[in-house]
Amino acid sequence: MNTPEMIFSKLYKDYPVLQELKTEIEGSYELLKKCAEENAFVYVCGNGGSAADSEHITGELMKGFILKRPLPEEEKALFDGIDGGREIAMKLQKGIRCISLVSQSGLISAFANDIDPSLVYAQQVYAYASNKNDVLIALSTSGNSINIVNAVKAAKAAGIKTVSITGEKESKLSQISDITIKLPTSVTYEVQELTLPVYHALCAALEATIFKS
Repeated sequence: MNTPEMIFSKLYKDYPVLQELKTEIEGSYELLKKCAEENAFVYVCGNGGSAADSEHITGELMKGFILKRPLPEEEKALFDGIDGGREIAMKLQKGIRCISLVSQSGLISAFANDIDPSLVYAQQVYAYASNKNDVLIALSTSGNSINIVNAVKAAKAAGIKTVSITGEKESKLSQISDITIKLPTSVTYEVQELTLPVYHALCAALEATIFKS
């Protein structure tokens, strides 16, 4: 099975331009590892293509990505005595807790209409955050998207860690996030193209650590 070290080594080999971001990428992994080990939550938000990436990250964490992640026997036993329970237990997989903040259409539209559209993610972060090991992943190619910046501000107020993935320029996010992975381009689609291998490596490394047995 691949180890986190092998996964990151392959990432830098396949995308040499990311080698200079080794500290930020692997530092993000350490924050996410602590989050998963403590059974805390990862929250993800972005706009447009970054919103789609938020859903993608959530999908990789909440079910098997590369590994199968079967339930351990003691958890399968919880389904005993339930009609069809064993079959359900055999198909369910272990997840790493993750919420895509872009998915809550009713809440987002209500808050945007009734209060302030720039705070639709901040509201969720502040309401959800309850564990000091929670982590917010904030995606913004410019690093200046106001609703994403406000989400990070709410995370800071709530006392949770923040990882931002942006383009190469200094930005509002890079000024306030715990870690900012500043991908080496300012072209929007190129930032998005490099964002995917970064979060795939983070998800794979996290999975390899948490479900190594």
